[in-house]
Amino acid sequence: MGTLTYAGADYRFDDRVLAHLKIAITAKLRIGESFLLNWQVPVEDGSGRISLWISPQIPMAFRFSGSKPPELNKYWIDALARSAHGIRGMVVMDEDQAREYVTRAGSPSAP
Repeated sequence: MGTLTYAGADYRFDDRVLAHLKIAITAKLRIGESFLLNWQVPVEDGSGRISLWISPQIPMAFRFSGSKPPELNKYWIDALARSAHGIRGMVVMDEDQAREYVTRAGSPSAP
């Protein structure tokens, strides 16, 4: 499990999920875009949802538990980035959900 540290608070994600979030989030921040980041809290962590306002002015760090970077899936990154433009903001999703999202969105490059 890796950690996203944002504004001094820590949020835990699977390393592979965190790697994809890192790419999608930094791409948005690189062009100065702010957006909501949303995810479901697992039952074992108390349930509920979390929404963070992601802004270039707020400190952020990505800490991975593994020493080897995971393989990246461009469709997953695309789905995360596209979801940021919706009214809910960027929605953390797993790889299968990302494939469905990109397919539903009608991407010409969908798998």
